[in-house]
Amino acid sequence: MSIWTILFVVLLISWIGGLTVFHVAGGLIHLLLVFAVISLILHFVMGRRTA
Repeated sequence: MSIWTILFVVLLISWIGGLTVFHVAGGLIHLLLVFAVISLILHFVMGRRTA
């Protein structure tokens, strides 16, 4: 697993958990979703690089 996939999963779980548990911090929770989507896009754009 690449760092981008791990980052995507962690941010997505944090976003879902924050959306259900901490309903007060709505803006920060949506920022987590944006970061998760950006990390997923970067993962697919960069792909696997071989050294």
